[in-house]
Amino acid sequence: MSETAATGTDWAAVAADLDARDPLGRFTDRFEPAEGLQAYLDGNSLGRPVRGTAHELARFVEQDWGTRLIRGWDEAWMRWPEETGDLVASAALGAAPGQTVVADSTTVMLYKMLRALADGQVAADPARTQIVIDTDNFPTDRYVAEGVAAERGLELVWIEADPASGVSAEQVAEVVGERTGVVLLSHVAYRSGYLADAPEITRLVHAVGGLALWDLCHSAGSVPVELDAWEVDAAVGCTYKYLNGGPGAPAFAYLARRHHGILRQPIQGWMGRRDPFLMGPGYEPAPGIRSLVSGTPPVVAMVPLRLSLEMLAEAGIAAVRTKSLALTDLAWQIVESWPGALDVAIASPREHERRGGHLTIRRHDFADLTARLWQQGVIPDFRAPDGLRLGLAPLSTSFAEVATGLETIRSLLHARG
Repeated sequence: MSETAATGTDWAAVAADLDARDPLGRFTDRFEPAEGLQAYLDGNSLGRPVRGTAHELARFVEQDWGTRLIRGWDEAWMRWPEETGDLVASAALGAAPGQTVVADSTTVMLYKMLRALADGQVAADPARTQIVIDTDNFPTDRYVAEGVAAERGLELVWIEADPASGVSAEQVAEVVGERTGVVLLSHVAYRSGYLADAPEITRLVHAVGGLALWDLCHSAGSVPVELDAWEVDAAVGCTYKYLNGGPGAPAFAYLARRHHGILRQPIQGWMGRRDPFLMGPGYEPAPGIRSLVSGTPPVVAMVPLRLSLEMLAEAGIAAVRTKSLALTDLAWQIVESWPGALDVAIASPREHERRGGHLTIRRHDFADLTARLWQQGVIPDFRAPDGLRLGLAPLSTSFAEVATGLETIRSLLHARG
């Protein structure tokens, strides 16, 4: 059965028209092609490599590393954690320079920030022993929070989150109070794509004397963030999703300037010392955001990220958000047009103000269907128990890909009866 006959709408034609009018359409050809790919719908798990990344990595090996050798550290690399952090902050975080670094994995960065904030709160007020987190937060966040609580003798306060939506300001208001130390939440829920009201939640946390730590893994590079304007205390995010840094790319951490010199992160490594090459006794943290660095920075891993950040800055995060909403709107309309017999439900918010950059659809057998989709060159990802996530990266995803990918899904479902 053809797409038009099945739905009454020629979605391929609709997508072609949207692509023809897309002001960011020129960027889709600036990513490496993938043989056999029909639709890449997993940009919220792993972004595509920017075209020219292999050349830039080769140039770095042959010239920056190959010819400058150890001199590269003095000439440039020592400053890369802060410099790359400022690039992330400018392009994606709404943060002034000097408050963001790129260094370790997301898990390590999250541990550093949560420990620093929690320790600072208890030092200022021994009664502030509670860490607030939600039950449907990403596993790393929950596991790190559990570990920090056990390590420091703190109490976890759990918000029961609906996996089909996310944490609301009202839920936060119900649990925060005079014992609240830190509230750790995700800006965009990893299952549903629910967009939390970060400025209002941050305001509520501050009103009771707490500190707000935001996970931006599914926001950075897709949803505009205004960390300075929202007066966020700290934030952490990965760079291999919408920021296209590549598998295992280092994460970023933001710490508001007002906390510099007061909060102290727990992993004291030589590269975060005031004078690392003195090799002296005792640890004295470097001034400013450099104090968040621990060990030797992953310089080579920052090369693809810096290339991608240039592109994001060129496109502009506001334009990226506009296309992101248009992509998920198209996906929503197509899925909504499917007959009820296919038994597919949309598990993401319809409202733009509550929707992040991906759309999740649900059906009981999507786990089995995912492997068949991958074989046909349509690449979404699956999240238990029954969610198929459509991660539509605005710079690399075309509207045609959305229509093609969803038509393949519909056809497979129709064949199953």
